[in-house]
Amino acid sequence: MAPQPPRVLVSALLWALNLFLSLPGPVCLQAFPPPHSPPPPEPHPCHTCRALVDSFYKVGASAPRGRGPAERLLEGLERTIRDNFGGGNTAWEEEKLSKYKDSETRLVEVLEGVCSKSDFECHRLLELSEELVESWWFHKQQEAPDLFQWLCSDSLKLCCPAGTFGPSCLPCPGGMERPCGGYGQCQGEGTRGGSGHCDCQDGYGGEACGQCGLGYFEAERNTSHLVCSACFGPCARCSGPEESQCLQCKKGWALHHLKCVDIDECGTERANCRANQFCVNMEGAYECRDCARACLGCMGAGPGRCKKCSPGYQQVGSKCLDVDECETVVCPGENEKCENTEGGYRCICTQGYKQVEGICVKEQIPESAGFFSEMTEDELVVLQQMFFGVIICALATLAAKGDLVFTAIFIGAVAAMTGYWLSERSDRVLEGFIKGK
Repeated sequence: MAPQPPRVLVSALLWALNLFLSLPGPVCLQAFPPPHSPPPPEPHPCHTCRALVDSFYKVGASAPRGRGPAERLLEGLERTIRDNFGGGNTAWEEEKLSKYKDSETRLVEVLEGVCSKSDFECHRLLELSEELVESWWFHKQQEAPDLFQWLCSDSLKLCCPAGTFGPSCLPCPGGMERPCGGYGQCQGEGTRGGSGHCDCQDGYGGEACGQCGLGYFEAERNTSHLVCSACFGPCARCSGPEESQCLQCKKGWALHHLKCVDIDECGTERANCRANQFCVNMEGAYECRDCARACLGCMGAGPGRCKKCSPGYQQVGSKCLDVDECETVVCPGENEKCENTEGGYRCICTQGYKQVEGICVKEQIPESAGFFSEMTEDELVVLQQMFFGVIICALATLAAKGDLVFTAIFIGAVAAMTGYWLSERSDRVLEGFIKGK
């Protein structure tokens, strides 16, 4: 018969299994949550509508660019015809095709592939506009072949024509044909939102991006074309790329004979540094840096540029140096000594003493323990019995003048030790050992 596991072990395993099953989930396998990041901005409803229409055109087929909406629609919907007709009785197919072409069955097949499963915005817009799409499919295709214009702009009023923006579809700065002069992006273009403000490319500026921006000059211009090139480094406005062609300087520079020279803010008192800082001039700017610790106000870096010395420092030549107060200060407390620190000092206890409630008291060094110092009285009694037992046995053996001396000593020691382990003290020691104490 196979040995059975102890009941205690079985109970412990059952308890651990029950605890594991009661946990809310596989804690040990849970991954750390990803770092928090802002959700991506939702697409403008106009962009969603445009994507829906494009998908309607392209479902199952590639819609070539540069062709009319009616042509793209026919090519995009070609798959539904190919999948249902082809390679059979031509007369029968022509008769059935005329019925299938604008049928509800074909519309359902097309709409099933318009939105991807994960595109929530597309599905939501399709649900809201499904009746409009059906109306266009059955009644408006001939008079309004451009589904995007009819659905997104005219019916849902989500989009505007290219080059316009806002609720009223106003022209972008620079006109509908060339919004923002072709050198920027009109905010909200093509949608019923946005401000119409032009976000110009680098080097261009003005309301419609028709001028050169700060730090650029007109290298070339005609009625439809503008090229802006960079000025020399510190020039804000210039007539050309050379250092001597500056007309206006950037902040931190001054115009002098058509050149921009650095302004020394530190020397002209234009800097605004705090009391215990000094100014460092830089090209077109300045920087405030902290004075040395030895200084109480300074004109530069290091202890040799101090206006005054900080407490705990003294003027030695041209520098503020640390004062060793311990040369003159005597700590008043008993068993104390002075320790110098940078800019000050402190009183500490001398060797062999420690601070207790602000007073230096002598450290208590524990005396070396004797061989029997940690034994209890009971243990000493037993030891005494062992000692005397051995002596008595030895004496008895010697009296017999035999070779049994060492045997008698061994027997006496065993007898004494047996008496010890049979005492109450041995019971307490054995009980503590078993319980792990």
